[in-house]
Amino acid sequence: MKKKLFLALITILLTGYAAFGQESHPQPKTLEPGSQAPDFKLKGVDDKTYSLSDFAKSKVLVIVFSCNHCPTAQAYQDRLNNIYSKYTSKGVSLVVISSNSMKSLNLWEQGWSDLDDSFEAMKIRAKDKNFKFPYLYDGDDQKTAIAYGPEATPHAYVFDKNRKLQYVGCIDPSMENGKAETLSNAIDAVLEDRKIEKPVTKVFGCSTKWAWKTEGTIKLYKEWSELPVTLENIDTSGIRKVIQNKSDKLRLITVWASWCGPCVQEFPDFVIIDRIYRSRQFEFVSINADKLSRKDNVLKFLQKNEASNKNYIFSSDNNGDLVEAVDPKWSGALPYTLLVEQGGNIIYRIQGPINMIEMRKLINWNRYIDGVK
Repeated sequence: MKKKLFLALITILLTGYAAFGQESHPQPKTLEPGSQAPDFKLKGVDDKTYSLSDFAKSKVLVIVFSCNHCPTAQAYQDRLNNIYSKYTSKGVSLVVISSNSMKSLNLWEQGWSDLDDSFEAMKIRAKDKNFKFPYLYDGDDQKTAIAYGPEATPHAYVFDKNRKLQYVGCIDPSMENGKAETLSNAIDAVLEDRKIEKPVTKVFGCSTKWAWKTEGTIKLYKEWSELPVTLENIDTSGIRKVIQNKSDKLRLITVWASWCGPCVQEFPDFVIIDRIYRSRQFEFVSINADKLSRKDNVLKFLQKNEASNKNYIFSSDNNGDLVEAVDPKWSGALPYTLLVEQGGNIIYRIQGPINMIEMRKLINWNRYIDGVK
């Protein structure tokens, strides 16, 4: 039986977690008002290690569990920046913790983000959004999240000077139009030693990705591994139609060959991108430049990489025709990649390997990926 790319990937990701069953591991409970803040020791994106004692002088400590990938969490990034700016001078410390496990965050769930929830990606997000507050990583053992019990991202906790929990819940009630008013009111009340009328509120966002909840991810990756992989012949006329992109989807196109080292090395990245964004208005198309006599070998490579996207092989040995049909601006060196909006507008072209992060940003933040016309 051939080795499946994503089944192999999930096996690696879940190593060490086989003993944790979804039913056997208790669901962490959210701290209740009056609870003492559990201590933690976590690394921040600045590579410094933080614990509860680092904020001992603060009149109020606000801890928000958030992440990179969740659209709801992304909607609150600027609001958290505003909370930091508004309250730092008043003796309030804001700490944001990302506790999601990469072992249970599957590729489909990353489809509305340019970044995953790894520590390396957190550093990129913090730089992109100019975070001034500590952004801490808890995704390896999730001990802090287990102690605090966040149910979603974001989930906010407000502690008084004695580190007793006074408020736990949402930042505000509207992902689209909120202004962090609920969290601000709670902070103001603690600063002024006033009673918070509603110390617990409902939260809204992506569920916490606990390391032991992997059954859905395993099932999804198995379904993907069983999708059919095909390879069709294409001529210059067909290639021009692919580039013209009269579909309703943002189209990523790569031209590659099995004898091209960089092509083979980066091809799995394209498959991952396809898995991440295929549930949106997006598609990945590969065009192979091998001789037609090698079609069976090319198909085996695609099958090994579970490339269930649209795959073509050029039906002529005239490489000059291939180059001209793909893009007159292309010199002919492989690999060659294009990102084409609906209607044929080429917004990205590169000769050579792609930058995975750069490509995800271009795809995720393109307005056409959600069918905008």
